[in-house]
Amino acid sequence: MKVTLSALDTSESSFMPLVVIEFAQDVKEETKEWLKNRIIAPKKDGGAQLLFRPLLNKYEQETLENKNLYLVGASKIRMLLGAEAVGLVKECNDNTMRAFTYRTRQNFKGFDDTNDDFLTMAECQFIIKHELENLRAKDEKMIPGYPQAKLYPGKSLLRRLLTSGIVIQVFPLHDNEALKKLEDTWYTRFALKYQPIDSIRGYFGETIALYFGFLEYFTFALIPMAVIGLPYYLFVWEDYDKYVIFASFNLIWSTLILEVWKRGCANMTYRWGTLLMKRKFEEPRPGFHGVLGINSITGKEEPLYPSYKRQLRIYLVSLPFVCLCLYFSLYVMMIYFDLEVWALGLHENSGSEWTSVLLYVPSIIYAIVIEIMNRLYRYAAEFLTSWENHRLESAYQNHLILKVLVFNFLNCFASLFYIAFVLKDMKLLRQSLATLLITSQILNQIVESLLPYWLQRKHGVRVKRKVQALKVDIDATLYEQVILEKEMGTYLGTFDDYLELFLQFGYVSLFSCVYPLAAAFAVLNNFTEVNSDALKMCRVFKRPFSEPSASIGVWQLAFETMSVISVVTNCALIGMSPQVNAIFPESKADLILIVVAVEGIGSCSYGG
Repeated sequence: MKVTLSALDTSESSFMPLVVIEFAQDVKEETKEWLKNRIIAPKKDGGAQLLFRPLLNKYEQETLENKNLYLVGASKIRMLLGAEAVGLVKECNDNTMRAFTYRTRQNFKGFDDTNDDFLTMAECQFIIKHELENLRAKDEKMIPGYPQAKLYPGKSLLRRLLTSGIVIQVFPLHDNEALKKLEDTWYTRFALKYQPIDSIRGYFGETIALYFGFLEYFTFALIPMAVIGLPYYLFVWEDYDKYVIFASFNLIWSTLILEVWKRGCANMTYRWGTLLMKRKFEEPRPGFHGVLGINSITGKEEPLYPSYKRQLRIYLVSLPFVCLCLYFSLYVMMIYFDLEVWALGLHENSGSEWTSVLLYVPSIIYAIVIEIMNRLYRYAAEFLTSWENHRLESAYQNHLILKVLVFNFLNCFASLFYIAFVLKDMKLLRQSLATLLITSQILNQIVESLLPYWLQRKHGVRVKRKVQALKVDIDATLYEQVILEKEMGTYLGTFDDYLELFLQFGYVSLFSCVYPLAAAFAVLNNFTEVNSDALKMCRVFKRPFSEPSASIGVWQLAFETMSVISVVTNCALIGMSPQVNAIFPESKADLILIVVAVEGIGSCSYGG
């Protein structure tokens, strides 16, 4: 028998605020009232049947600012039915993993009618987000009070409110008690230990937990390279040509670690239930626009945009722009080499201590310019990808990642390939790699974590002073929390975090055979990266909505592609080495083909 909610479920006395909705300052009261009625209305009437109330009551609103903040929660029964609706997979008492259903709830491990911890807070907030996004227009033609904000049957109300600027933001609240417990086991006590990945998943969801799981795994996978690289660097420091053994080890390492990660990732996501979670049809992106019509696949009324127009935009505008940016990146690279020649000539003429330090200046300047170019290009790539008007968020992300990866790869590694295979200067290659790697790591730590944290601390102090100065009888703790969190920056996803690891993996796997300390520096950076990223998630940005994930997605393919490139690169470096030339003076090409063939067989065996 199908279970339905009674009207009493929306009047639960113990209201736990989970999500905040912030309206624009001048929003009309009729609009607020209309949305409130749709949120609390029964499901059978097209509502979400959630709990909804303002942060401040009428008396407080007359006294204080921030009148347009509203809190959303849900009753326990509503949450359980929502878990069934989104297809959450849970562990049963017989240790199998099955999609949760309210009717069979007693069969699931850890469920009890008096237990409120069966669903994590992250899962509850994900359910509320799902219900809010699935509030859809019925017979309304426009948002009440805003004739220009058109609606059509089936349109997501929340997306229309956001794109029209009527709702400024929707974000989940932190649970300060649970957050403090997580911080105590995660990053507040600096120690060499495993991260509490399951706790991170319970608080932030699978997507964030998988990133930190991959960061931890990749850091530990770098340790063998660092352990081998340190003595190799110390004992063969000045002999730049003795890198064959290290390059051979690099070949195996770069392929093996990704195969091991895939298995570990599958084990984690199976235990979390997301590996078996059924995927539904994706809804159109909020920014997707077109002529209203019927989608031939889903049968829903939604904007339609001809595919050929999108292809024209991609091939006639986006592709030429990307090529132009790549050309500009190569032009900047040649300027860098001119500076290197100038610095080297100056040092050879004077031979002083000052000019020996000057030798590193061109590489440092180039590394800073690379970081600036990468960030500027990222904004341009986001604008272009949005302008291409992709219907699905997954298509948008794939096109954006492709644009950014191509540019970042060329921008960061083109100079190293040029030095290695055109100039064939292993000493300059080592110097350039070291400078690029270390400079980029320092800049990323400052820009991504330290600077935002400092700004957030200053803002937090101002908010506390404001709240302490209030003479009004309000729930100051909740009020302060909401005001503080609404001003926090929005976490835009794991894109930049994975990109940083991708470039680091490239530096280590491609050319670390000529600079064996690369892995050691990467390990040191990643140990601090774990703590700075954890601090960023807990104290700098708003809490992101949980997103179920079964893997690291397209980034797995990106890392595997880099691994293939590293195989070819290391084979070429082995073929160029004086040792190989001395042993096989007539058959260097044959040797390279043999090494590539052996590595290819090894890769297939790992993937099998």
